[in-house]
Order: sequence, then structure tokens, then C-alpha cells
Amino acid sequence: MKTINHKEIEKFSRMAEEWWDPKGKFKPLHKFNPSRIQYIKTGVINHFKITSFKTPFSNLSLLDIGCGGGLLSEPMSRLGANVTAIDASKKNIEIAKLHLKKSELKINYINTSPEKLNDKKRYDIILNMEIVEHVSDLKYFIKCCSNLLKKNGIMFIATLNKTLKSYVFAIVGAEYVLRWLPIGTHDWNNFVKPNELNKICSNFNLKQNQEDGIVYNIFLDQWNISRDKSVNYISSFIKN
Repeated sequence: MKTINHKEIEKFSRMAEEWWDPKGKFKPLHKFNPSRIQYIKTGVINHFKITSFKTPFSNLSLLDIGCGGGLLSEPMSRLGANVTAIDASKKNIEIAKLHLKKSELKINYINTSPEKLNDKKRYDIILNMEIVEHVSDLKYFIKCCSNLLKKNGIMFIATLNKTLKSYVFAIVGAEYVLRWLPIGTHDWNNFVKPNELNKICSNFNLKQNQEDGIVYNIFLDQWNISRDKSVNYISSFIKN
């Protein structure tokens, strides 16, 4: 069994050079980042009852799955986490390592997938951000992630809801009309409804902790956490 969807890996590998260009093909992720980082930061601080806010993730191990060029890995390292970041695309990892030299942070980048991660280590925090809609076997992917998470660890998943609205906004709007993303970036058939994701996670000892939507404010040109989960949503789960 495997989680790698080679078609998806090839697609993102072709765009790898643009990971750190805020006006390039990954512009939406750059816009996403402030809200994602704050959500993760708040979730981790609340769950682990952290009282030191300068580097709140100190002494916590974090695994960033599908890390791409490191857009989230680097902020997590700056928050103090001991970061391991993996991606099935060799090109993505090469770009992430190259940028790491400029940032002078300590991140362990590995070209692999969760089921192939040759590491007996278990992590306090796992990030699955905008990745589950690109894997070949979601149930097996979540199972592998759960196996890598410590007991009482926290896992974050951000993805797209499977609704008519998500098709109109995330594919027709974002790819064909606004051209925020290259055409073909997403396949609506791979989107997953929150209740379906929760059911899969519960089968692998992951209890939902929080669930929120993420919406785009066209007037402020920014993404914000919202109650509206009809297109983008983000959840956290605790390992039983």
C-alpha cells in the first residue's frame, strides 16, 4: 500500500521553483500562511497548556507532511519546534533545502512519504496542510500519520470540502477565472467532507479537537478563520 499519487507529485514538482515567490503559482499559500500559522500556534499552546510565548514550541517535535518548499516548516522552526519535514517530491525538498541555507534554521528535510519514513520517532505535532486531497489512499495515509503521532499528540489537517460551492470557487474560480492556481491543480473528486474526514480519523485513534472554516476576504485581500466550512476548512485532532 502507498499514499503517493505520482501524477500529483509530478504536477507540483514542475512548479517547485516558484515555492518562495509570493506572486508566483503558490501565491494562495503565501496568503494562507498567516491564518494557518496562527491557528496552529493557538491550537498547540492551548492543547499543551504552554505559558512561554517567545518560542512556544520549544521541546516539541513536529512533522510537516507534504512540506513543499518549506513555507510552514520554517515558521514552525522559528516558533521553537524541532522540525522534520517530508515531501514525496525530490524537487520540492531540494528547493526547501536551498532556502534553508538562507534562513539559517535547523530543519530535517527528507524526500519520502509517511509510510516510508524510516524513523522510529513519534511526534508531538503533525501538520497535514493542503495535502490530503492529493494522496492516493486517504485512509491509509491517515493511518500512517496516526502511527507517527505520540499519544496525546495533536495533528492539524487543512483541506477542501466536497461541495458544489467548493467546485465553483476552488476550481472554476481559482483556476479558470482568477488564475490563482494552474489549471488542474485540484481534482474535486479527491475533496473530502468534514464528517467523512472525522470518521476516517476516528478509526485510527484520532479524536477531533476543533474544526473551522477558512474564507477569503476580497476587500482585505486576506484569508481568515470562519464558521463557513463550505470550501476550505481546517481541523485539529488529538491522539487517544
